Amino acid sequence: MSLAKRIGKNETIRGFLCWLASLYIRLVWVTGRWQVENAQVPEQFWQQGKPFIIAFWHGRLLLMMKFWQHSVPIHILISQHRDGQLIARTSAHFGIASIAGSSSRGGAGALRAMLKVLKSGGYVGLSPDGPKGPRMRASDGVVILSKLSGCPIVPIAYSATPRWLLKSWDRFQVPKPFGRGQFIWGEPISIPRDASDDDVEQWRARLEKVMNDLCDRADHMVGEPPVPPA
Repeated sequence: MSLAKRIGKNETIRGFLCWLASLYIRLVWVTGRWQVENAQVPEQFWQQGKPFIIAFWHGRLLLMMKFWQHSVPIHILISQHRDGQLIARTSAHFGIASIAGSSSRGGAGALRAMLKVLKSGGYVGLSPDGPKGPRMRASDGVVILSKLSGCPIVPIAYSATPRWLLKSWDRFQVPKPFGRGQFIWGEPISIPRDASDDDVEQWRARLEKVMNDLCDRADHMVGEPPVPPA
C-alpha cells in the first residue's frame, strides 16, 4: 500500500489535514479582498426565512465554506467517497452540516434527506457536476429537487487571483493568500411542480448556462482566464 493510501486511511491524520485545510481557508479569507455582487438575492430569503437550493460547480467549492451567513443553518450534499468525506470534515469546522450521497451512490436517500431539510425550512447546497463530472455540466438532480420541493435554485460562483488550478477533473480552484476575489449570486430559478421530463431537461440546460456565465464573469472581473466546461 502506498504512503498516500496509508495516510488516507488514518483517521487521526485525516482529521489533522482537514483542520489544516480549514486554517488555510480562513487565512485566504482574512488576507483577501472580497467583493460580492447581488448579495441582496440571498439576503431576501434569509430575512424572510424562506429556504432555497444553492448551486455551485465542484471546482469552486473551497471558499463556499466562507460565503454563507453563519447564523443560517445549511446542509451540503457531499459524496460518500473518501475525498467527499474529507470535504465534509473540513466543512464541519465552519458549522456546515453535510448530507452523504451523490447521483451514483446513495442518491435516493440523499434526495429524501434534502427534501426533508428544505421542507423543514432549512437550506441545501450542492454541486450539479459532482462528484465525478464532467466538469461544469449540470446533472438534472438539482432541477428535480427544486421541482419536488417547490424551492428555487440560487446559483453562485466565485473567482480569485492569484490562484492555483489543480489538474483534477474539475480544475479545482485554490485561491492564494493576500489576493482578491469576486463572488456573484445569480437570480433565483424556480422549477414548476408540473414540469415534464422535457421541461426538466430545458431547465437543466438553462441552469448550466447561467452557472457557466457566472463563472466566466467572475474570472473576467478578477483578470483570470475562464475555465472551460469539459
